[in-house]
Amino acid sequence: MASGKQQNLQNEKQQNLQNEPKQKNLPNFFVSIKLKYVKLGYHYLISNALYLLLVPLLCILLTHLSTLTVDDFIQLWNELRFNFLTLLACLVSLVFISTIYLMSRPRTVYLVNFACYKPDPSEMCSAERLFRMAAKNGYFTEESLAFQKKVVERSGIGKMSGGPKSLFDNPLDNKNMALAMKETKAVIVGAIDELLAKTGVKPRDIGILLVNSSLFNPTPSLSAMVVNHYKLRGNILSYNLGGMGCSAGLISIDLARRLLQVTPDSYALVVSTENITMNWYGGNDRSMLLTNCLFRLGGAAILLSNRSSDRRRAKYELLHTLRTHKGADDKSYNCVSQQEDESKRIGVKISKDLMAIAGEALKTNITTLGPLVLPMSEQLLFSLTLVARKIFKMKIKPYIPDFKLAFEHFCIHAGGRAVLDEVEKHLKLNEWLMEPSRMTLYRFGNTSSSCLWYELAYFEAKGRIRKGDRTWQIAFGSGFKCNSAVWRALRTINPAHEKNPWMDEIDNFPVHVPEVIPIDF
Repeated sequence: MASGKQQNLQNEKQQNLQNEPKQKNLPNFFVSIKLKYVKLGYHYLISNALYLLLVPLLCILLTHLSTLTVDDFIQLWNELRFNFLTLLACLVSLVFISTIYLMSRPRTVYLVNFACYKPDPSEMCSAERLFRMAAKNGYFTEESLAFQKKVVERSGIGKMSGGPKSLFDNPLDNKNMALAMKETKAVIVGAIDELLAKTGVKPRDIGILLVNSSLFNPTPSLSAMVVNHYKLRGNILSYNLGGMGCSAGLISIDLARRLLQVTPDSYALVVSTENITMNWYGGNDRSMLLTNCLFRLGGAAILLSNRSSDRRRAKYELLHTLRTHKGADDKSYNCVSQQEDESKRIGVKISKDLMAIAGEALKTNITTLGPLVLPMSEQLLFSLTLVARKIFKMKIKPYIPDFKLAFEHFCIHAGGRAVLDEVEKHLKLNEWLMEPSRMTLYRFGNTSSSCLWYELAYFEAKGRIRKGDRTWQIAFGSGFKCNSAVWRALRTINPAHEKNPWMDEIDNFPVHVPEVIPIDF
């Protein structure tokens, strides 16, 4: 009897053991559900909620109209005929309101075309070449050379970026105004010449000129140099922006947009560049050596227009510009500053708090930009999360909107690998979206305010720009500032018809950029 019970118990245990794997192997439905499709479904539902509500109402209205007879329409016409003055007043009011609206709405600003300066092969500025020259002339201590080597190897910059020819000989001895002007003029004129050839616009047709260069501001100004070189007309609105850092390019775009709102039928030429010759640092302060490691030769020229006739040939329409300034905070104000070191050598000092400050500036900028560009579905989720955290004191993470639902393309200032990593983390972007920024950093280095245009040129060279695509440009600058510009493509860009600095080598990109790119000098 006992043996029979033991046998039964053993049979039950075996049966349980056989059943256990089956229970463990049951699918986890919460994991198997593809939440991204649920979110996309929610996004499409909220975005098209108005149409979903209007369709039933339209059906009800059509159903009601189908019950009306010819006599009903005749009766309605008779009633309107005897109230002719009322009908006329309504029509006049409608025309008046429409006229006021059309006259008061902002002028549309178009980006006709743009051009980027491509350094000559003789201006290739590999780290080996640069530091070999520095070591030969004894500018730096062994510790400073080792520090710069470590930074460059991890910066994400390749061996094809450009530098002025004066830099390769003896940059401290060649640090003079004549060589600096020669460098800057070559970049500016090279970019503008290509832009004018692309657009067919005559120099005297340009009514607004903006030139930005943060650290090199000679007298006469760079904008005056452009006026003199191209013999621009005498009543041109000319501006020269200095000391505004790498975000000055988007500040220039914003200023040009504001000027085009009050200057009808005009072209605005925006030029963004930076000078290397006068800003090569030859001291041993580590916080100032970073500029030597990151900044390279480059510049861009952009032609904007508010002429309705230019819409057919323009590439993009400017939808939004947004500027965020954190300069009221002392730490933000001092995080990037030009000053003298202990040896009285002038350089740009970069604080170790830069990444944290940039993150806060970005957060403020996207919080303000979000309501202008995000679909209603994302705004609703953000608002609900905010109410839950602030009012109901619920311990939940703040909701980060999915900006990939608002934009197809992202142009992020290629200030360095750390900057790109920080933005990628904050916006939750993927490798494909980050590709133009990382490839621009690898190929051209940090070209300051013109970086964004090399990135947009990369998109065009790859044939990624389609009609209706929205592009978000994000830039950071000293002060501390974070600025944005949003563009919408007016047509599909055909790479076969383009001329930009990527076209003759675009098939070689993207490339894998390792965490460390070894250099030997």
